[in-house]
Amino acid sequence: MRLKNYLLLFVAIVMAMNFSSCTREVKKDIGIQLWSVRKDMKKDPIGTIARLSEIGYTFVEAAGYKDGQFYGMEPATFKTLLETNGMTMKGSHTGPNLPKEGEWDQTMQWWDECIAAHKAAGAKYIVKPSMGKDSYRSLDTLKMYCDYYNAIGEKCNEAGIRFGYHNHAEEFKTKLDGHLFYDYLVENTDPDKVMFELDLYWIYKGGKDAVDYFNKYPGRFELYHVKDYEEVGASGKIDFKPAFDNAELAGMKEYIVEVERYNFEPLESVAKSYEYLNNAEFVK
Repeated sequence: MRLKNYLLLFVAIVMAMNFSSCTREVKKDIGIQLWSVRKDMKKDPIGTIARLSEIGYTFVEAAGYKDGQFYGMEPATFKTLLETNGMTMKGSHTGPNLPKEGEWDQTMQWWDECIAAHKAAGAKYIVKPSMGKDSYRSLDTLKMYCDYYNAIGEKCNEAGIRFGYHNHAEEFKTKLDGHLFYDYLVENTDPDKVMFELDLYWIYKGGKDAVDYFNKYPGRFELYHVKDYEEVGASGKIDFKPAFDNAELAGMKEYIVEVERYNFEPLESVAKSYEYLNNAEFVK
């Protein structure tokens, strides 16, 4: 396994040198969620990272953590691959849902190993990308999820990493005993232990306004997922400007492109999304 990792690094360095002569000038610190190019990462992670760097992305949010590795690479190897291409891994989507009865200690051990691997890769945050379907069944179950997230957040804090939750649309549509799901989640997690990555597309699809949430829960939204129907900015239906104009109120520290549906090949789609944000005057 070590020989394989050394070979990966060697290839990455050579490719980065080849790309350096045509790399675009980076104007903004724009991240990319690697789920956007998941097939490319599975087929050719080294070439895909090099291409994302060439486009102009400065950091990644991983979606490929498994068994202590990122996309089949040891944390240090993946970190070096990114650094060779002038990038970092600031964060990652991962994590099991609420442990079943009797599995708490085992799950917490999994998180200890996960956090250690992310720290070795240089991550600044870990995000739970969704919740189990069981969370939508009762307020009691949602309360257990809140306690679970607070416990994970405490572990992450000890390692100097922030823990957060990423929404979809259902959290803004579901009520449990009169409580709106997303509001209850924000109100019953400790701000010191749990932050939120607001997906600007999914909150729109959930029928809510991002700025309303910034005013209601200021400082809780440390990350944005900048997403559209296809490429960012292509639909003309989602106005991203208010979210960026109110970034300080939200508490936003990083924003990350995610593309899940495409008019082009994925790498071309994320390139067009980068260009939109890089050229947008409201994005600093």
